[in-house]
Amino acid sequence: MGLLELTPVAQDLASTARMMMQAGKGILAMDESNPTANRRFAKLGIPETVDARRAWRELILTTPGLGEHISSAILYDETIRQTASDGTAFLMLLAKAGIIAGIKVDAGAKDLAAHPGEKVTEGLDRLRERLAEYRQMGARFAKWRAVIAIGKGIPSRGCLEANAHGLARYAGLCQEAGLVPIVEPEVLMDGDHTLERCAEVTEAALRSVFAQLYEQRVLLEGMILKPNMVLSGADCPVQAGVEEVADTTVKVLLRAVPAAVPGIAFLSGGQSAEMASVRLNAMNVRWRDKAPWALTFSFSRAIQQPAMELWKGDASQAAAAQRLLYQRATANGMARRGAYQPPA
Repeated sequence: MGLLELTPVAQDLASTARMMMQAGKGILAMDESNPTANRRFAKLGIPETVDARRAWRELILTTPGLGEHISSAILYDETIRQTASDGTAFLMLLAKAGIIAGIKVDAGAKDLAAHPGEKVTEGLDRLRERLAEYRQMGARFAKWRAVIAIGKGIPSRGCLEANAHGLARYAGLCQEAGLVPIVEPEVLMDGDHTLERCAEVTEAALRSVFAQLYEQRVLLEGMILKPNMVLSGADCPVQAGVEEVADTTVKVLLRAVPAAVPGIAFLSGGQSAEMASVRLNAMNVRWRDKAPWALTFSFSRAIQQPAMELWKGDASQAAAAQRLLYQRATANGMARRGAYQPPA
């Protein structure tokens, strides 16, 4: 297949990826597994039940104006099958809001054999069949997360290659099923490493991932990259400033990410809601006209957490929580444009 001779399936993948990268919009990651959602609920005294998870997700999906700043939403298996209290399918709520539905398909990070302190993401078994089901249900993209820790002697080449191969195999299966793959190699911010060390590891991880994507014949125009921002470790005594983070992150990406990729949607990775927005804004202020790909967000807690802390399972607080959720979505939509002004 020539570069200018995309098949109809490839054209559809590329079109969906471009729609996910619309100007002023980003991706809402609401794909927390049930155990993760329950842990967050437990900290706030919210019942750890199916009904509570459904109510929280309904609150998000019925937020007025959400589609103004959110192009697409990543769901979990339980979520994609749920309905609102009035019987409306969650997928229908997304469609009404003009938001593209996607699905998390990995089975989580497990210990990598013979590599202490390192993880590899599992979930390739029967993935082809699962992807076909999700596509039939209405999903148009999928997500797979790999985690890379920085520490003494890690990450190893074995860890980087194992996770890169898994991401590439997943991406190929997604495109076979007509789904845009979100490829997420996350270098964790845990630790006391410097900004320079994070940059070194992030570049190595991305080079491994794209080498494997080429080997698996993944259509770059029909995928989205979801990387970490390049940050000082959370325990590093010297924390890099906003502009230094923005410049270092984009320079690493320019060295490792092909221009054919339509968009880069950053994860928040444990940053505060405000700092995630400020750093994304700085990237777009300084690099938007120079970068070959869209620079946007795929945040979870950085959009949802303030609203969850207000809601706390209380139905009487739902409308106020929705307003707060909309505010965070708006802030990140503005950061996507390089027009965000933090509150004084």
